Amino acid sequence: MSCGKQGFLDQTVTSDLTEDLVFSDSLYTVQFLNDIYVDIGFSEHANRFENGGLDAACDESRPQQSTDVTTTVLFSSGTITASSIATDAWLKPYANIRKVNQLLKHLPQAPIEAHQKELMAAEARFLRAWYYFILLKHYGGIPLVGDTVYAFTDHIPAKRNTYAECVDYIVGECDAVRNVLPYKQIRGEYGRAGGASCDALKARTLLYAASPLYNRSNSNPLLGYTSADPERWKKAADAAQRIITSGQYALYEENNNPPGYSFFYVFTLRENPEYIVARMQGGNKELEEIWQPPSRGAAKGGFPYQETVDAFGMQNGKAIDEDGSGYDPQNPYAGRDPRLAYSFIKDQTVIANNQGAMAPVNIYLTANGQPSSQDAIYSGTPTGYYTNKMLNPEHAANFIHGGQRCFPLIRYAEVLLNYAEALNEYSGPGTEVYQAMEAVRKRAGLNPYQLPEGLSQAEMRERIRNERRVELAFEGHRFWDVRRWMLGDTQNQQMHGMEVRRGNGQVTYKVVVVDKHNFRPEMYYWPIPMSEVGKSPELEQNPGY
Repeated sequence: MSCGKQGFLDQTVTSDLTEDLVFSDSLYTVQFLNDIYVDIGFSEHANRFENGGLDAACDESRPQQSTDVTTTVLFSSGTITASSIATDAWLKPYANIRKVNQLLKHLPQAPIEAHQKELMAAEARFLRAWYYFILLKHYGGIPLVGDTVYAFTDHIPAKRNTYAECVDYIVGECDAVRNVLPYKQIRGEYGRAGGASCDALKARTLLYAASPLYNRSNSNPLLGYTSADPERWKKAADAAQRIITSGQYALYEENNNPPGYSFFYVFTLRENPEYIVARMQGGNKELEEIWQPPSRGAAKGGFPYQETVDAFGMQNGKAIDEDGSGYDPQNPYAGRDPRLAYSFIKDQTVIANNQGAMAPVNIYLTANGQPSSQDAIYSGTPTGYYTNKMLNPEHAANFIHGGQRCFPLIRYAEVLLNYAEALNEYSGPGTEVYQAMEAVRKRAGLNPYQLPEGLSQAEMRERIRNERRVELAFEGHRFWDVRRWMLGDTQNQQMHGMEVRRGNGQVTYKVVVVDKHNFRPEMYYWPIPMSEVGKSPELEQNPGY
């Protein structure tokens, strides 16, 4: 069961192993469980579709130019179809759900102590619930297969369960195993599912279920509840509060000088007090190799839009278009929210090069409009930005060294924002809503970090939504947030970038048109891949596809 500091999620080569042999050996059995963790973060991967992740499939970033028509391009252009959609969201969860069922079937006979079996079964059931939630957020209600292990010769039921049945199943599994597992995994077990993982998945599932897309009078029970119920917000708030009151997790604030530095630094730490669920990995340069500019050997992922940058307000806590903010369009990065510098590589951001030396990234055009380098706008980036979130400035993609970063899937800052949103929707902006929001803003380095007193529920709602956009940028949330909030109009607009020119002792900033995004109402849900629908008349396709 021990999870070492390195490689507990490494793939196990099992091509020459039979099922009986695997589960008659304790080491192979543990490795089989470890293998189910490997795909845990595929949905949020920064290069999921080979030219960007979910950030590039929504209004956060522009996809990398590609000769292939990818899912990122199809979503941003509004042309997604059941025959062109990526199949990973369907195939990977069900493959791992089947692995869980195989493990649960054979675990009683494995030569492992009873207590360890109990823990392994609980971890496996959490992972199964995790993969079901990935299916649920993509498609709505999906077939629940229970504990059955189907062979390819069996008739596999393909009728979709209702959205409500799927939510109840995921929540029920989380509740069933949360007390079996240690609440917080530490030392050699760090990275494995614990009781807090169950609570966090439950809270996120209930938050989504309470959101406008699902918590309304849906005529199709596969796509949500058939009637609205405000008590669903209360259930989501209660689930998040359980983690908060446990006292086991906290925002990382130990290294917050200069202001906001701890927001950057937490992502460089393999172990920290904030990660509840994470995709574990050994030393790596993975995100640097995707997001850094061409001069550092990367630029494979999405390029942030100006709209995403503009969502980051000022260090004084005001939005850039708010009276008294102090925002200057010709000095647009002065006095900004400290998280901006740690989320975007903009012109003259200093990061390491392939020699390990710290050097600025030249994204500007010269006075006559020529690119200053291969990293410049229109040359390396179409938007004038690269992503800097979670990157270590001392590690270039083409440098020899990497870091110990793991990718956060649920962290404490999200739990606080989940709690604030659910409680505000249920009972309005009370003291606890303010406290949760202000904790995130304080760690961010805002001064003052306090929100204005007397905000209405609608005003607080907008504050919470923008805080999620900023704090959780490029972590796989924005794509789903705009859908569950039914804000398709934000995905149907002209997108922009920033052109910087330097020369003759002057610097000018100009917002430029990049591309147009399109959105159709059916795109609130993913189409089930045509290859899967064609296998059974029982499997109902989502509307519009």
